[in-house]
Amino acid sequence: MHVLEQIRHHFFTREFLLFLIVGCINTFNGTLLTWIYAFALPSNLAFNCAYITSNVLAYGLNSAFIFHEVMSVRRGLKFAVSYIPNYLIQNAIVFIAYNLLGIPLVISSLIAAVLGIPVTFLMVKIFAFNRG
Repeated sequence: MHVLEQIRHHFFTREFLLFLIVGCINTFNGTLLTWIYAFALPSNLAFNCAYITSNVLAYGLNSAFIFHEVMSVRRGLKFAVSYIPNYLIQNAIVFIAYNLLGIPLVISSLIAAVLGIPVTFLMVKIFAFNRG
């Protein structure tokens, strides 16, 4: 399949639009939870705890509203594994933006969330929900 056809096949779809909507909800949840957790935890740890919590919620939303699949432990584990590249990307961006550049933590978290979207969608779609 030609590269432009592959891009259209994966990203110009109802699934991707819904993924973006769920991603906005998840970004809001993750950012809010980062802010809340930062009252009791160091900033980078707060980001990591919020990331995990918000992705548990994201798994439920993806299962119910995007891929219409019953949640299972196996699929939940695959969903978690599919988020590892996104986690690494986001953690690196938050580290650079917040720790090195001094950008506020909430803004750093938002930037990281946006930049991780394409990789995350492909991993979730193809690996976690077996949709090519």
